[in-house]
Amino acid sequence: MARRLPHLLALRAFEAVGRLGSVRAAGEELAVSHTVVSRHVRNLEQRLGARLLRPAGRGLALTPEGARYLAQVGNALDLIERATAELSAPRRRMLAIWCAPGVASRRVLPLLPELEALLPEHEITLLPTLARPDFARDEADAEIIYLEAVAPRDGVRAELLSSPRVFPVASAAFRARHADVAAPADLLRVPLIHEESTEQWERWLHKAGVAELPPLRGPRLWHAHLAIEAARLGQGIALANAVLAGEDLAAGGLVEMVPSDIRLGGYHFLSEAARWDEPGLATLRRWLRDLFATPSGNGA
Repeated sequence: MARRLPHLLALRAFEAVGRLGSVRAAGEELAVSHTVVSRHVRNLEQRLGARLLRPAGRGLALTPEGARYLAQVGNALDLIERATAELSAPRRRMLAIWCAPGVASRRVLPLLPELEALLPEHEITLLPTLARPDFARDEADAEIIYLEAVAPRDGVRAELLSSPRVFPVASAAFRARHADVAAPADLLRVPLIHEESTEQWERWLHKAGVAELPPLRGPRLWHAHLAIEAARLGQGIALANAVLAGEDLAAGGLVEMVPSDIRLGGYHFLSEAARWDEPGLATLRRWLRDLFATPSGNGA
């Protein structure tokens, strides 16, 4: 059934008069003439069949019925005002970032408050994952991913953030136990730690000049930061870069096993080409450039 409500303008006029005790003051507050306010109040009283206001000195006072009605009308108008304010208040935009897990936990997360301060109008969601988002379905606003090369994708633009050197690392104690490891080929005699497969180690060893490779063994930990942590714990040798292992190398928790200068790909920033210059994404991109340019992030 349709609601049988008095006109909102009449309710506002009555509430203002009842609260202020003056038709003229109510008119000034509502930015209408006092005659319009008086007409709205009279129409409301006729609609209700009750007197709401009475003369009192040089102003107006509420009748008992008017006082009861004003209390409820005032509460209703307060609810409308709050609901309108909540809906019309500036809302923070979501900024969903899909990020390689190692970069998310070791590089982005420690400095996340800094990024939030740069983007106060955004609600940042950081998803550590190796899955790839579908930008066309709005699964992510930005992606930070390690790739050997970026495959062209319709409507998606990419920027290389860093192409760091990749090198074998182990704990200092492990290095001391295997002091005879001096060249890439020597690595085949010690435990190797892999990510999701042996492919990365195979590619690295081939680039390092090891032509003949036996089947590689060792635990597969799926994520680079887990492999690096296993190496720090003395469980073997992992492939790392300064983006992920720079702090451990500086603190002595990890050491390089053999000298090398090999790169297997790089960290890339991806987002929709049509949104590339949006202020939030542009700020995020500049922040990431600075992040990857720092001593622990440049792969030098």
